[in-house]
Amino acid sequence: MKRVAVVVLNWNGWRDTLACIASLQKLNYPNFELIVVDNGSTDGSHAHIEAHFPGIKVLQTGFNLGFGGGCNAGIRRALERGADYVWLINSDATVDVNALTELVRVAEEQALVGAVGSVLYEADQPEQIQLWGGGKVHLGTGLSRHQTRPAQLDFVSGASMLLRREALEQVGLFDDQTFFMYWEDSDLGFRLRQGGWQLAVAEKSCVWHKLSASLGKGSRQLDVYFTQSGVRFLRRYSPVPAVSVFMMVGRMLMKRVLTAEFGRARSVLDGYLRA
Repeated sequence: MKRVAVVVLNWNGWRDTLACIASLQKLNYPNFELIVVDNGSTDGSHAHIEAHFPGIKVLQTGFNLGFGGGCNAGIRRALERGADYVWLINSDATVDVNALTELVRVAEEQALVGAVGSVLYEADQPEQIQLWGGGKVHLGTGLSRHQTRPAQLDFVSGASMLLRREALEQVGLFDDQTFFMYWEDSDLGFRLRQGGWQLAVAEKSCVWHKLSASLGKGSRQLDVYFTQSGVRFLRRYSPVPAVSVFMMVGRMLMKRVLTAEFGRARSVLDGYLRA
């Protein structure tokens, strides 16, 4: 039975993380260890987590490294401990008892698969599919779409992503120097495919996920990070970056202006200028 390290990244969200850990402890996969990473929280998260789960020693980064940087801290610890696979699962998610077993089964059946995603459902609408494993990116227009039905993927979502050790050793971890938050999973998906690895979805791996729980839907800071990372991603991969960046930023600005969200429009511009 392959050894799996399950990495949960917490940032000022210990209540969600406790629920996530509780669901992970019910997994029926027999050979996994749990690595909880605290990404520089200021709400006493590590103390709350360790108090509720005395067997867990939280790995503390000391300050906020961003999503990719925080996950990388857990991935490195997992690889040091000899994990064959690393499962990244968002702290604002809960999982089905079979979720990890199904992820590993799909990976073991397909030796060229470097990353496997789950089917994510809305936490407040448990039957509603939020995301089918990951998404697609149209490099010409800068449009990134999450899939909600079976399709060939360009990337697997970092909300639930099983990564093969050999694939990580070949292409590297998240690029946390370029992407502080958002688009880092898209970048990793593109690098995996460029390296000859395939992406897959375990249809019976079910996860219930709160969308944008860390920053909140409609957050201005979300707009800054999403735009900044999106521009950097398109400049790296788009055949004509000037056009795709213009179209992506233009769509975001128009949407916010039409809904009179002028503060969020300024955040989009700020993200573009920071890129």
